[in-house]
Amino acid sequence: MVKFFSLSSGSNGNCYYIGNGDAGLLIDAGIGPRTIKKRLLEHGIAIESVDFILVTHDHIDHIKGLGMVAQKFYKPVYATEKLHASLDNHPCTRCRLSGCVRRTVAGEPSSYKGVTFIPFVVPHDATETVGYFIDFYGVKITFLTDVGEVTDDVVKYCSLSDYVVFESNYDLDMLLGGSYPPELKVRIIQGHGHLSNEQAASAVKRFWHKGLKHIFLCHLSENNNTPALAHSSIAKALKSLGVDINSQTKITCLPRRTTSELFFLEVGTRV
Repeated sequence: MVKFFSLSSGSNGNCYYIGNGDAGLLIDAGIGPRTIKKRLLEHGIAIESVDFILVTHDHIDHIKGLGMVAQKFYKPVYATEKLHASLDNHPCTRCRLSGCVRRTVAGEPSSYKGVTFIPFVVPHDATETVGYFIDFYGVKITFLTDVGEVTDDVVKYCSLSDYVVFESNYDLDMLLGGSYPPELKVRIIQGHGHLSNEQAASAVKRFWHKGLKHIFLCHLSENNNTPALAHSSIAKALKSLGVDINSQTKITCLPRRTTSELFFLEVGTRV
C-alpha cells in the first residue's frame, strides 16, 4: 500500500510525500527542514527514509528548505537542466546541492528505486515549471501544484492516473473583489499564474475517467478561496458527468498550513 500526504500546500510552502516500505519521495521542499522532519514523523515517517526529491519549480514556496534538506540528509534532487541551472544561483540552494544533482528531461521517464516519473512543462511564471506523472509501483499519480493554463499534456497525464493532485487556487469573484493590487490580480489570471476553481472544474471534465479514484485539490489561496468553494466547483463538475462522489471519485482539499491526513493509495483498475 502506498502512503500519500501533504506536509504543506499553498503560498506559505509546498511539500508532499509518497512512499511505501520500498521507497519514499518528496515533491518540493518549500518549508524548513525541521518542519519537514516533524511533519513526516506525525505520520510515522523518518526523514532518513525519504530517498529523493522531485522539484516542480524555483519559486521560494517550493524550494525554501530544499538546499538544507539535500545538504543535511544528502538526498538526490531531480529537476530539469534549466531548473537546476536556476537552483545553482538561488539563495536557498546555491552551493547546497553538490553531489545531489540529478537531471531530468521534460517528457522523458526517469527511474529511481523502482519509481518511474515523467516531468512535463506547464505554464507558470517561474524559470521553468513542471508537473509530474509518477508510476509508484503501479499506482499512477499526476501532480500539478502550480499551473496557469490547462494544456494537452495536463489532460493526457491526468487521464492516465489513478490519483490527481491538482491546483484550484482562487475563486474569481473573491480575487477580483479582493484587496490584491491590480498587477498581482493580472499576474494570477493571465495564463502563467494559477488556476481558478472554475478552470480546475473545467479541466476535471476533460480528464475524468472511471479509474480516477481521488482528486486532491492543492495550493488553495488563503485570501481568494475557501475549501468549501473549491470542493463545490469540482463536485459540480463530477456530478455533471454522472459521477458518484462517495463511491467513484473522492475529492479532498489539502490544508495550507498543517499536515493533511494520511491517505492509502491503491493500484487502479483501468476501465
